[in-house]
Amino acid sequence: MLRFREADVTDADAHALLEAYFAERAAGFPPEQGEYRPTWPDAAQFTPPAGVFLVAIDEDGEAVGCGGVRRIQRSPIDEVRFEVKHVWLAPAGRGRGEGRRLLDELERRAGELGAEEIVLDTNANLEAAGGLYRSSGYTEIEPYNANPNATHWFGKRLPR
Repeated sequence: MLRFREADVTDADAHALLEAYFAERAAGFPPEQGEYRPTWPDAAQFTPPAGVFLVAIDEDGEAVGCGGVRRIQRSPIDEVRFEVKHVWLAPAGRGRGEGRRLLDELERRAGELGAEEIVLDTNANLEAAGGLYRSSGYTEIEPYNANPNATHWFGKRLPR
């Protein structure tokens, strides 16, 4: 079972995980959409109270995944809105429910920071991610950003 630690996005483990995430995304990006364009996270956006970035650690103490939440513009109905970003697990950590645990922890942390709604964007070719989001209560919403890598946008209201 994974454990999570808060990290600055410039932390060595966080940086290595983000590099692996961006490399995997670039390698599997649909050619008809052009070139994958990674956006390195701004540390200030993932530092409380603006947000948080987590590194997932396995039983052997290895950093095997990451993800973050950050506060963005208020929702159309004036709710405090946070965005999930850069959720990734190394291939060896997939398929055991750890992605859901990471997403749940990110939602919990966002709630602690005042989130009333959580949004995220993804690409249609990330079928497992889309399935995770849908089964976690996210529904498709109108695009809230202009991310050139995204084809789907999801949102979820947090319980008060």
